[in-house]
Amino acid sequence: EMYQAIRKLNVLGSVLYIAAHPDDENTRLISYLSKDRLYRTGYLSLTRGDGGQNLIGDEQGIELGLIRTQELLAARRVDGGEQFFTRAYDFGYSKNPEETFTKWDKEKILSDVVWVIRKFQPDVIITRFPTTGEGGHGHHTASAILANDAFTAAADPNRFPEQLKYVSAWQAKRILWNTFNFGGTNTQSNDQFKIDVGGYNPLLGKSYGEISAASRSQHKSQGFGVPASRGEALEYFKTTGGAAPTEDLMDGVEMSWKKVPGGPAIEKAIDSLSASFDFLHPERSVKGLVRLYGLISASLSGEQLYTSKMDKYTDEMWKQQKMEEIKKLIEQCSGLFLDATSAQQIAVHGDSVRVNFSFNNRLGV
Repeated sequence: EMYQAIRKLNVLGSVLYIAAHPDDENTRLISYLSKDRLYRTGYLSLTRGDGGQNLIGDEQGIELGLIRTQELLAARRVDGGEQFFTRAYDFGYSKNPEETFTKWDKEKILSDVVWVIRKFQPDVIITRFPTTGEGGHGHHTASAILANDAFTAAADPNRFPEQLKYVSAWQAKRILWNTFNFGGTNTQSNDQFKIDVGGYNPLLGKSYGEISAASRSQHKSQGFGVPASRGEALEYFKTTGGAAPTEDLMDGVEMSWKKVPGGPAIEKAIDSLSASFDFLHPERSVKGLVRLYGLISASLSGEQLYTSKMDKYTDEMWKQQKMEEIKKLIEQCSGLFLDATSAQQIAVHGDSVRVNFSFNNRLGV
């Protein structure tokens, strides 16, 4: 995982998957994108699943939303994705998107989707459901409508201009619908763009179907465990906006450090770290990781000439993202263990609480 994370430092490509509820996401595709292609991969669930069923307890409504939020975060820790939400409330089954939008303030939820797109800056956006209703549930169709509207709105500085104090407008390269064959509905066809996500990762010792099964099985309150799969697994896509892919999901997207100022020197330092990584002594990479952190930090604080606000935001976003990844790598390569515990279960505001900290620098760097 550490070696793979070092290699990922050289990949500046991102994909955002969008659907309506916890457990709507395609964990096999997310596992493949994050752990094989090494893209920064996110899942935007419009709701927290407050209106679902509960197989493991009697919590309903907001309390169930809390549980399902934690299940999503647990799934992302397995498949390597990041997790996002909007303010949309899951009010149970909805017959169509028209009904959904009588309960959701469409403009407000659209602004949330646009905010996530502008902040995350995905090169490619993927929806689980179509805008045409084959997904059945009204929330499903509404999620696709909002995603496709946001694909255009995120690039328009006149839409939600108050956000531009913090982020810049962003135009993703394309938005695709990840077509499906389940529940008696087959929306896949051989003329659609397709990729095989069923590969095996020898570094991790698992197929993406095995990683996906562990991720999917975190949705315990919904009883959504699935068996591990191995071998070929095709995912199909239909373009709903932007340039259609022909050879690769990321056709036309620059994913190297060339896309930001000072990038070539950073890429060279990462290549050196990757080449010298010692699987038995990961702590030997810590000095190089600290130097790399300093190199990126210096390039971030230096004076740069940008052709647009978007270029400036993209540069800063990617460098800050990679600095966060490096901090995690320094912790992992050091064998660092940190723990904080308290014997008190409950405290009232204004009380003092005794916390015991344990720091274990296991590899001595």
